[in-house]
Amino acid sequence: MEGEIRDVHDYPQAGVVFKDLGRLWSSPELNKRIVREACVRYQSNPSGLPDCIVGIESRGFIYAMAMAIALNVPFIPFRKKGKLPPPTRSVDYSLEYGQASMECALEAFPAGSKVLIHDDVLATGGTAGAAAQLVRKLDAEVWGFSFLLELEFLKGAIKLEREEPHAMLHTYLIIE
Repeated sequence: MEGEIRDVHDYPQAGVVFKDLGRLWSSPELNKRIVREACVRYQSNPSGLPDCIVGIESRGFIYAMAMAIALNVPFIPFRKKGKLPPPTRSVDYSLEYGQASMECALEAFPAGSKVLIHDDVLATGGTAGAAAQLVRKLDAEVWGFSFLLELEFLKGAIKLEREEPHAMLHTYLIIE
């Protein structure tokens, strides 16, 4: 599967190595396998299933929606600020190469919901950590994190485990 991931140097800015997942997404068999294996892991969790799955804009939407359908739970989009109609709740956060904001509908899920957060790549943990902060702002619980790819050398998993010690963390592929 690593052969399906292409490195694009100096994108979106100098010094960044972007992980292009386009070849991976074009493989129906790999996509089915990824979703199936993630869902089996979640279905066997002793605490039960999450109440919903959050997909982080935009690449996190792809597998989050498929997993939500397979698990028969709602899909909730967390989007870049200004992309959703009001009322919304937002959070500002730092990326490896700048600042960003994300938001969700104010009534995205009921208070007390168990939320699985999914994104495509776990790097420093900034985006996923911001999503967790947004979940907590809506009085819900971070049930877990899900990623297609983890860049282990950036230590994002350590950050998330420190911030959300009770949350499950699953990554399909780890690059050291």
